[in-house]
Amino acid sequence: MLWVQTNGLRTGDLLKLKVSDVKGMKVGDTLVIKEGKTGKRNILVINKSIYKSLQTYLEKIKPSNDDFLFKSRKGNKAVTVQCVNNMVKQWTRTINLKGNYGAHSLRKTWGYVQRTVYGVGFEILCKRFNHSSPSITMRYLGIEDKEV
Repeated sequence: MLWVQTNGLRTGDLLKLKVSDVKGMKVGDTLVIKEGKTGKRNILVINKSIYKSLQTYLEKIKPSNDDFLFKSRKGNKAVTVQCVNNMVKQWTRTINLKGNYGAHSLRKTWGYVQRTVYGVGFEILCKRFNHSSPSITMRYLGIEDKEV
């Protein structure tokens, strides 16, 4: 699930990807993803981290082009968002992190880190999240007007 942490896209949109969608991609290549929730297009640039993960996965697992990138152990279907939620809950329990976390927490945390650690502006985060305005992004990240 490294992908969710490194790009801020919705888990459900990433789970729809098939091996053929990403096979042969190089660092700097772009992948257009149609969001299930909004129907909008979002672009993912393959960075070094994603590229290395893909190469390792493709070499080790040797999946077929028709396989889902995040394949379930139960037949030729994708892992579900609920499965990812359960994994995140298990990971956070393992490290004794208090709170209720799930797949969507990774997306919000990515945005928070981009803003607080790297100084990425609201407008850019708004674009990545495909929100209709920066005020929605501010609310999404728990930022109040007085902080701005």
